Amino acid sequence: MKQLELDTIYHGDTFELIKSVPDKSIDLIVCDGPYGVTDYDWDKVTDIQTFNLELLKIFSRVLKPGGSMYLFGKENCLDFIDYRPYLNLNRKIIWYQPSRLAQGRLNYTNNYDIIAYFSKGKAKTFNLDDIRVPQLVELEHRLRCEKVPSVMNGQYGKTKFNTLGKNPGDVWGDIKQLTYKSKELISRELLNTIQKPERLIERLVKASSNPGDVILDPFAGVGTTAVVAKKLQRHCISFEINEDFVNLSKERVEDKEEKQAEFMWNIV
Repeated sequence: MKQLELDTIYHGDTFELIKSVPDKSIDLIVCDGPYGVTDYDWDKVTDIQTFNLELLKIFSRVLKPGGSMYLFGKENCLDFIDYRPYLNLNRKIIWYQPSRLAQGRLNYTNNYDIIAYFSKGKAKTFNLDDIRVPQLVELEHRLRCEKVPSVMNGQYGKTKFNTLGKNPGDVWGDIKQLTYKSKELISRELLNTIQKPERLIERLVKASSNPGDVILDPFAGVGTTAVVAKKLQRHCISFEINEDFVNLSKERVEDKEEKQAEFMWNIV
């Protein structure tokens, strides 16, 4: 079985390529694969729950103990399956998108995606200070309230206002989808189906990995996770079945490397 190299984007089927990934070798998996809701060839799966359960089985083998995984999907992506023998589900994050154009006529419009946060056992890494978001204006009064004896000496003493910001919680409305005007958008054909914002992937990578860690992206698309990993000094192994996307991904990563090298040259 061929040994896979770090920082490489491989062209091929995930279910075949994953066989070359050694057991317990991956720190973080960012899985933005099929949702099973569109007519695109890459999104056609017979049953999304069965598909995702198979992914969880496979990924539990390659994750290190304490490693994490983020699985993208719609609201039903984990219904009716028992994932507990493989990974722990820590949280279902709601990626809220109120500006979506689709308007349902016979039902309420879906305005969010699910990002299911798993870990193999207890997560070894959660870098909260790296992903804090600004405190709400309404919480400013807590700076005054903290001087109340029941807060200073009571059970809520550890929940003090943090000047670095607050935990982003499990509903994320501060990171918007890409639009036709987004500078990082590779092609209009990728909008709202394949390409995720770098800011979104950055939050996942910062929270659940450290510099030097190894990230697996089993459905790489146009390489956003690989680009973010390069920027944040992580290693990334990427799989993508569409050869055109593989070429686009490699161009993006090479462009990121050139810009980083140019930046370092300018500050020396």
